[in-house]
Amino acid sequence: MITTDPIADFLTRMRNGLTAKHDSVLVPLSREKKAIADILVEEGYIRSADIVDDEGHQNINVVFKYAGKNARVLNDLRRISKPGLRVYCSADKIPKVLNGLGIAIISTNKGIMTDKKARLANVGGEVLAYIW
Repeated sequence: MITTDPIADFLTRMRNGLTAKHDSVLVPLSREKKAIADILVEEGYIRSADIVDDEGHQNINVVFKYAGKNARVLNDLRRISKPGLRVYCSADKIPKVLNGLGIAIISTNKGIMTDKKARLANVGGEVLAYIW
């Protein structure tokens, strides 16, 4: 299946898996998606993101993290920059998500990173998603 926006597909699969209270979800592997998943693990929003081989196709197995019985740690994922409307920001105008309670994922010339790391590195780029 060909998707025009693989990052939006990744975020939608995660959102649907969380809504259905699944333990994990499989998404097709790409470097961008793996980098975003690694950021989510590092920030504590998901438990793990491992690469699995499924009948010759490589996928990312995203294991969700729940607090308590069924309380989600990852509340919402929102795609910001879309193929039809790209959103860029300079280093001094990097957005804060919920006054610092969430993270913005930014694609910079130094790789995909969170808004906090981009501010420290003093680089701007394309705002991919907001996560809280």
